[in-house]
Amino acid sequence: MDKFERKYLERLSEIYPTIAKASTEIINLSATLSLPKGTEHFITDIHGEYEAFSHVLKNGSGAVRKKVTEVFGRTLSQSDIRELSTLIYYPQEKIELVRRTRTEAEMKDWYKVMLYRLIAVCKYTASKYTREKVRNELPDDFAFVIEELITEKDDIEDKEAYYEEIINTIIRIERADVFIIALAELIPKLTVDHLHILGDIYDRGSGADDIMDKLMEYHSLDIQWGNHDLVWMGAAAGQLCCIANVVRVCARYGNLDTLEDGYGINLLPLAAFALKTYKDDPCSCFKIKNTGGSVRAEDEAEDTSLNMKIHKAISIIQFKLQGQIAKKRPEFHMEDRAVMEFIDYEKGTVTFPENPYAPDDPCAGKTYRLLDTNFPTVDPSDPDRLSQEEELVMERLQSAFLGCHRLQAHIQFLLHNGSLYKVHNGNLLYHGCMPLDESGHFKDVQIYGKIFRGRALYDRLDTYIRRAFFSTNPRHREEGRDILWWIWCDRDSPLFGKNKMATFERYLLAEPETHEEHKNAYYDLLDNEAVIDSILAEFGLSGSHCHIINGHVPVRKGESPVHCGGKLLVIDGGFSKAYQGETGIAGYTLIFNSWGLRLVAHEPFTSTEDAIRYGTDIHSDRVMVEQYTNRLLIADTDQGKQIKERIGEIETLLAAYRSGEIIEKAGR
Repeated sequence: MDKFERKYLERLSEIYPTIAKASTEIINLSATLSLPKGTEHFITDIHGEYEAFSHVLKNGSGAVRKKVTEVFGRTLSQSDIRELSTLIYYPQEKIELVRRTRTEAEMKDWYKVMLYRLIAVCKYTASKYTREKVRNELPDDFAFVIEELITEKDDIEDKEAYYEEIINTIIRIERADVFIIALAELIPKLTVDHLHILGDIYDRGSGADDIMDKLMEYHSLDIQWGNHDLVWMGAAAGQLCCIANVVRVCARYGNLDTLEDGYGINLLPLAAFALKTYKDDPCSCFKIKNTGGSVRAEDEAEDTSLNMKIHKAISIIQFKLQGQIAKKRPEFHMEDRAVMEFIDYEKGTVTFPENPYAPDDPCAGKTYRLLDTNFPTVDPSDPDRLSQEEELVMERLQSAFLGCHRLQAHIQFLLHNGSLYKVHNGNLLYHGCMPLDESGHFKDVQIYGKIFRGRALYDRLDTYIRRAFFSTNPRHREEGRDILWWIWCDRDSPLFGKNKMATFERYLLAEPETHEEHKNAYYDLLDNEAVIDSILAEFGLSGSHCHIINGHVPVRKGESPVHCGGKLLVIDGGFSKAYQGETGIAGYTLIFNSWGLRLVAHEPFTSTEDAIRYGTDIHSDRVMVEQYTNRLLIADTDQGKQIKERIGEIETLLAAYRSGEIIEKAGR
């Protein structure tokens, strides 16, 4: 035994001070290996759709309803199963609804029936876990009572009377409501062991802030950042291009409430500037995508008009800022996005130059007429310079983003629980793509003067992202902030994956060819087994049960989310309502349990109110992607590998105790 091994075993002996304690832990860990693998739930591209996301989270993409059916499928009607499932999803709201139509005596009977049913489901879902793990998930206020109710009592003669007395007492002392809520919240935790969010929590929908709050409460999860998350992270770090883009996207989707109400970002300086600068401008190129609601038509029209002016004002600011960063960071090779430089302000045209770093751009060398030529804040001799008023607007927005405690807490959560990719239980998880050349080889990508490719590219970018928030070196911190913008929109970014972000063109040019954003070769090679195998191998994965799981690009009607014989799964089906007209569904999710992988396609969610009142669930079509003949055990997972390593370490300690090389801590 060398000194390092001895030192480690001495430390380990502090945890397991005797042969008895070490032996007990080995037995417990070995038993854990034989339990079924926990259920993993994969969700991506939520895009602020809080209600739909919350419902999918509550029902575990149908996994909770499946558990209820497995317990009661032969004894309850479908309407009773639907009612019980709704109670699990929305316990407090369902109780209030039921109470309106029942007498006090009827309510007690209902409580009794539902408590017994919930306990049965709890007992069933807890059966695949160790007692210790179940205890860790129990709510503090009812931990002892719930454990008593879901644990068999072989030493009690009349078990039914024992359990009935507990139930009757809960109802008699008027604790049934809170107890039902506790059980209802426990069931999804026991049904889904771990949650994977594969990016794009933010933008388009209005509930990203509420989604982040819910994720911060979730029992076990990891996050792979999406490009929309990264641009919000850049805004929170104070990067001006990212701030302008976040505000622009919120304006475009009629979603400024997320900034104002959700995060308390003061938009009055921007609104006042926009109203003054574009007072008589219809801003018709800057329409709002999501409009409507319960307000009066004239008020809505007035709000829409103001929002369009805000939309134009922040868009022009963004175009200027992206020109500034193209000059500041020539190593980004984003000269083609310095669009304000290419405008002939007298003729009202724009001419795109040739760009050696974007040789496939069909617009290069061509001149187009602008749909809007009113740019009162632009100095043609220095078109990327912000006006004094624009500078003041951005200073105030930057201060607001940096000073928003709720936003900063959400971003810190993303940093501590997220990364650009994750390898877990044989699956490679990332949001966007692997940058490839046309031959399917890893593309060389330059980051601040150095070349990276494959996994090294992901690792390097991850380092720079964290530098933006944690580095004490001012230069490194600024490089990190600027790379967040690069990741958002550069042609070589693994989270963007297109040859350009044609925001300017889509607003101000009529020609469809200018709007095209050509995808990286990755998306043409999704069914090339050699390419997919090479990506998996790059991250240390091989074998028939390994998969790439990513989102980012919505799967449209007629397309399959399953590629390369099941080795690659694209699970963005369009949570965002803005996509559902194209996709025809409301999101793909994935369930990976001990029996295999099941892809779930969801229909659009109507409303939480309908789910509570009528028991409507999101209708979901399930497709088994991979089914195992033998059930996967914890021994077959990454957790199992760690447990086996731990067992080996404790067995070494046990041998050291028995040989006398390490002395037991007597009396402990």
